[in-house]
Amino acid sequence: MEKKDDSTVDNSNSLMSLKTLTYMEIPEKDRMGRCRSVSDFAKLNRCGEGTYGIVYRAKDLRTDEIVALKKMRMEKEKDGIPISGLREMNILLSLRHKHIVELKEIAVGKSLDSMFLVMRYCEQDLASLLDNMQQPFSESQVKCIVLQLLKGVEYLHENYIIHRDLKVSNLLMTNEGCVKIADFGLAKKFGVPMKPMTPKVVTLWYRAPELLLGSTTQTTAIDMWAVGCILGELLAHKPLLPGRSEIQQIDIIIEMLGTPNNSIWPGFDDLPLLKDFTLRPQPYNNLRVTFPWLSEAGLRLLNFLFMFDPAKRATATDALASSYFKEAPHPCEPDMMPSFPQHRNQKRSAEDDQRAKKRKSDIGSQF
Repeated sequence: MEKKDDSTVDNSNSLMSLKTLTYMEIPEKDRMGRCRSVSDFAKLNRCGEGTYGIVYRAKDLRTDEIVALKKMRMEKEKDGIPISGLREMNILLSLRHKHIVELKEIAVGKSLDSMFLVMRYCEQDLASLLDNMQQPFSESQVKCIVLQLLKGVEYLHENYIIHRDLKVSNLLMTNEGCVKIADFGLAKKFGVPMKPMTPKVVTLWYRAPELLLGSTTQTTAIDMWAVGCILGELLAHKPLLPGRSEIQQIDIIIEMLGTPNNSIWPGFDDLPLLKDFTLRPQPYNNLRVTFPWLSEAGLRLLNFLFMFDPAKRATATDALASSYFKEAPHPCEPDMMPSFPQHRNQKRSAEDDQRAKKRKSDIGSQF
């Protein structure tokens, strides 16, 4: 292929040679490779927007199937696809599970910096439902949702993947009551032994204490802390640990669970950020105060998910075996879950927009 001067090449339709470090224009007939054009899909409405992309509800013009189109963010990328997008594509293409959102294919626009993930469409996300429901989920329905979440998380962990951003807005639900884990922009494969990773992952309200205190050792336990936060949020009908900053997040965790120490969490004293401040002494576990109506089995499960020591925290398999799911009220079947108006398919009111903005601002920055 003929080399061209960088100044004359449209970088949105070109690739850089690893050998010469110069840009080479890609012929139009080769630009899509085996990917379909996004023009094969008709956008119906915008569903949402996250850190890593905008999601649209769309119709596949070839099959008439309704799908979700996630446009990958490329604004800040000068040298190709962002690593978060590559990671998400790679992980989702390797996963096939009832409770993981299905990536069907990749579609591309007119230039190489316009890429879309084509995914199975789910009618609802739990955050929108929680903001719009007139009646909160019953305990039976909460158990149904969390059991499905745990099955999906168990599958991820068995396949050496940590999601690293579990929260209610990343849980989708079909009209048949099937819960699916979505948004794998922060997900990462891991090996044994674990390699150090940045602690700046997981949205603040769902972030495990080891991350808040600067640990670079991430295990599947960070996902399980987030599962505990989701379970607590569904039971309490409001966010369980709504911190506005990392310092406040640590403080409200201590208020609910007590102050950790080296005897219950070996290695606690060596966590990097403990040298910067002193935790206030609070010797009591207040979960029973927060959930006075919850059964002993339910409190045991929450305490197991909220163990300070990541090595002692419940695994997804542990949680699935909890007696909480075997006692009354029993989990309802997914197809018995209530049906909801399709909030994501309707134009939002100003009040709905304000609620969504408040939730996003209250959660705080991920980074």
